[in-house]
Amino acid sequence: MPRGDKSSYTSKQKRQAEHIESGYKRRGVSSGEAERRAWATVNKETGGGKKGGARKKRSSSTSRSASSRRGKKGTSRRRSSSRSTSRKK
Repeated sequence: MPRGDKSSYTSKQKRQAEHIESGYKRRGVSSGEAERRAWATVNKETGGGKKGGARKKRSSSTSRSASSRRGKKGTSRRRSSSRSTSRKK
């Protein structure tokens, strides 16, 4: 498959790219640049060429951060009695 071949994309991905491209053209971006940006956007959102139904890219944000899992203790792991006394004033 030659570089830049769009045959491995689904019809939905092709429609998305066309729609995004037309939006860039309306904003005054050149035709070639609009096409390049459109396909880059489709690749970012869908992960590239044809993908099966259940395959989803995991989002970078997690539902719960590490500090919220610890509850009210925060980042402290040691008990106050075992901490250095030099910090206490």
